[in-house]
Amino acid sequence: MSNTIDRQERFVPGWRIKILILLCWAAYGSEAFAHKGPDPLARWVFDSVAIKEDKLVARLGPDGKLSGRLSLVKDDFGESLQFTGWASDCVIADEHREVSQVLPTGAITVSAWVSVDERQSKGGIIGALQDNGDEKVGWLLGYDEQVFSFTLGSEGGRRGDRDHLTFLKGNTHYELGRWYHVVGVYDGAKMELYVNGKLDASSDAQSGAIRYPSTAPFTIGVYRDRNHNVFHNGRIRSISLFDLAANAKWVDEEFEHGIQLVNLPAPEKATEMEFVIKPYLQYGTKDGMTVMWRTSKPGTSIVHYGETFLCGNKQIVPGSREVHEVRLEGLKTGTQYFYRVETENEAGEGAFSDGYTFTTAVDENRPYAFAVIGDTQGNPEVSAKLAKLAWAQRPSFAVHAGDLVSTGGNPDHWTQHFFPGMEELISRVPFYPVLGNHEDDSPLYYQYMSLPAPEYYYQFKYGNAQFFMIDSNRNVGPGSEQYQWLEKELSESNSRWKFVCHHHPPYSSDENDYGDLWKTNISDRGDTDARQLVGLYEKYGVDLVWNGHIHSYERTWPVAGGAAREQGAPIYMITGGGGGGLETPGPYRPFFQNHVRYGHHYVMVHINGGVLELRSYSLDDRLFDHLTITKQ
Repeated sequence: MSNTIDRQERFVPGWRIKILILLCWAAYGSEAFAHKGPDPLARWVFDSVAIKEDKLVARLGPDGKLSGRLSLVKDDFGESLQFTGWASDCVIADEHREVSQVLPTGAITVSAWVSVDERQSKGGIIGALQDNGDEKVGWLLGYDEQVFSFTLGSEGGRRGDRDHLTFLKGNTHYELGRWYHVVGVYDGAKMELYVNGKLDASSDAQSGAIRYPSTAPFTIGVYRDRNHNVFHNGRIRSISLFDLAANAKWVDEEFEHGIQLVNLPAPEKATEMEFVIKPYLQYGTKDGMTVMWRTSKPGTSIVHYGETFLCGNKQIVPGSREVHEVRLEGLKTGTQYFYRVETENEAGEGAFSDGYTFTTAVDENRPYAFAVIGDTQGNPEVSAKLAKLAWAQRPSFAVHAGDLVSTGGNPDHWTQHFFPGMEELISRVPFYPVLGNHEDDSPLYYQYMSLPAPEYYYQFKYGNAQFFMIDSNRNVGPGSEQYQWLEKELSESNSRWKFVCHHHPPYSSDENDYGDLWKTNISDRGDTDARQLVGLYEKYGVDLVWNGHIHSYERTWPVAGGAAREQGAPIYMITGGGGGGLETPGPYRPFFQNHVRYGHHYVMVHINGGVLELRSYSLDDRLFDHLTITKQ
């Protein structure tokens, strides 16, 4: 029989009845309420009584460590803590095992008063979970771009030897800035999600004890596992955690105690106009360049440009917007230009950039160079250093092999990680990315990129080379849209050099992504879906294929027909060292492996007619690999 909190029936055997009259927010929380029932395992109230510098003192249970940009906010009924999304969170334990005494196993009720100021695909209120590979366990109270959610994995949720999480999503669409009472309940057989006192969703997909991951933090105000770190932007007032399952009457009563909060209007935020994303470049051609940026408030889109720093020309895009995209046309081939951008609104507010330069694409008979980088993810310190080093070599453009960010649906990962990290390079040269798995095909990717249609795959030419950019997250098998498009484009290409870029590597020496080579000698040694394309590369004379996904460096021998060749076949390169957590090759050297290296890195490719020189550099700018290909 499942455990249930019930104010009419009191509580399940084993609990003595307690009636706690909580009359003062200074003692028990900023919202006054009368609570009937057992003590929770843990309760946190986010007010000036509980917050001591970087510490959250719990009313019950373990304290938490606060970090990031946080501020106490007062309203008509008390206080709450404003999480800004700027690396702001509350860590109860770096490892959930440290506080196992307050983590429910048989049944759970987690209750929170929260507001959301920014929509995110993976928003976290409180929880401890992993959602990676074969480990999909734990629980989390959270939200996505529209609704609240309750995620949980249990013993009964396993399918064979694999764990499965249930993502229980509600039906109530939240409004930004408004207060909501959100409750997740699990009784060992059924999951329920309540929003503002009403049942919003339920599921019986899980059963039995709650399973916890081998390693995971217990956090508030962040969705955090091995591959995600999504910070909450909004307020949290209080959170309570029980190892019993609440019924509908109890949830409704809890909501009634704080019902006055839901009528509070969303607070107004007064901000000055500023750059959220500084200017960057997209899709440069012989006679054109796209300039993009984002401001904190809508306004005009204006680019001043010219062949001197005076920027005597001006391009205006009518209308008012936050994400700005201005296409400059009619430019001279292979010519240096200066540019700066500005945005103004009707209130007279404005944002004005510094001056930058760019150079249009060169003719087919001119030498050129470009940079290759991948998997920058949530590490702007590393990506900024690599971008600075790459820019010092004055590339004509840059290619990015995917996983630009850690979480594509998290706006902060774009505005605080990717663009600030890459700014020194991409404000001066256009960059051409492909989608990685961490972009999650997010609308933000398409909002911030301006590439040839349909954008998730495309081709472009520069000098005497043609580049084919593929989304290996989608179907790339024979008969698929991308496969047919790629074969047609390759068959019609008359460029001297042919390059392909997609995120997942057809060949990889990695230790455990395609089979744990420290436990078995069985491994796919690369992504088998992406490997469906290698026949096209061999048939149509592709020279180099750049990939990411694996956070290390690898260059293969020329490979054709499933064997290493001396020459005349595609070479595959993994350039996944742009910032993500580093990975290691396995103990065995497969047939295709030529050069592997552990470490962050970038690659420079120099082309002069039929001569290609490739040089790979470490984070301290030391040359560690080079390759020369000569075509007759």
